[in-house]
Amino acid sequence: LKVRVVRSSPPSSQFKATFQESYQVYKRYQMVIHKDPPDKPTINQVRLVPVSFEDPQFKSSFNQSATLFAKYQMSVHKDTPSDCGENEFTRFLCDSPLEAEHAPDGPECGYGSFHQQYWLDGKIIAVGVIDILPYCVSSVYLYYDPDFSFLSLGVYSALR
Repeated sequence: LKVRVVRSSPPSSQFKATFQESYQVYKRYQMVIHKDPPDKPTINQVRLVPVSFEDPQFKSSFNQSATLFAKYQMSVHKDTPSDCGENEFTRFLCDSPLEAEHAPDGPECGYGSFHQQYWLDGKIIAVGVIDILPYCVSSVYLYYDPDFSFLSLGVYSALR
């Protein structure tokens, strides 16, 4: 048995060289131990979208996100439709006091508020609302399609 410590952040050359192999071990572990389905969302099905009505991806997915939010709130939290309309969604999860910033030494996506969208078969099944800051990532809220609760998307999002 050989144990190796490999720096993941920033990614070392060893990390990059063994990423796919490590990911396959992780995926098999999740399927065998935790009974995750093989179609559980992967990194390729997660989209990070800046919270900005100027951003085309944000605008094009806004209605789908707002509808999913209402479905989640009514199913999981037993909110009434008037408690989770488009205005409430915008106020709660789209209006952010953070301003977008692109620092030269910062992450490629920049700093600010984002919707981390989880897509499956062309539809959003979960959204993690996160703030990316210079020294941390803050999880603000997560909502998901209750029909996909068997995927444990909250746990997946936290680990991701």
